[in-house]
Amino acid sequence: QVQLVESGGGLVQPGGSLRLSCVASRSIFSFNHMGWYRQGPGKQRELVARITRVGSTSYEDSVKGRFTISRDSAKNTVYLQMNSLKPEDTAVYLCNANAISGGYDYWGQGTQVTVSS
Repeated sequence: QVQLVESGGGLVQPGGSLRLSCVASRSIFSFNHMGWYRQGPGKQRELVARITRVGSTSYEDSVKGRFTISRDSAKNTVYLQMNSLKPEDTAVYLCNANAISGGYDYWGQGTQVTVSS
């Protein structure tokens, strides 16, 4: 069983920054890709950013140029650096990992990000 533990959420003013962390209970290279999703109030869950096993990254259009996904394989951790935050970025952010073996999707418990003045 894989565990993903997120941290780093909180309350920030518009224009501020946060860095989210997702620690996996096994090597991040055992996953096809890892990513961050978010679900805002009354909205569907959407993919925000993804990093593949070989290090390729992709972003949802509204966060391009503001968010950066990265990883530290020695710490089995994936990060989401969020800059120039906007109120519409308010959501629960969830870490996702897609296992190479079986293609199963694992999810963290989520961390709340609130952007408000």
